[in-house]
Amino acid sequence: MWDVYLLKCSDNTIYTGCTNDLEDRLLRHNRGEVYYTRSRLPLELISYTAFENKYKAFAFERYLKSGSSKAFAKKRLV
Repeated sequence: MWDVYLLKCSDNTIYTGCTNDLEDRLLRHNRGEVYYTRSRLPLELISYTAFENKYKAFAFERYLKSGSSKAFAKKRLV
């Protein structure tokens, strides 16, 4: 399974990521091992969506990071 996830950072920005091991990835975020989030701790998991197909997961992550999806993410996922 692949998860696309949203994290709320301490500066109120939203981080979007994709992983096949959500628990490990969240641990790495909280230990400061991820460049973008290390200066924005603590983090809060807002939402995640599971996919069986990694290509669909990466496509959904790319969509959420695109400008056209900001309203969708705020209305439906946050």
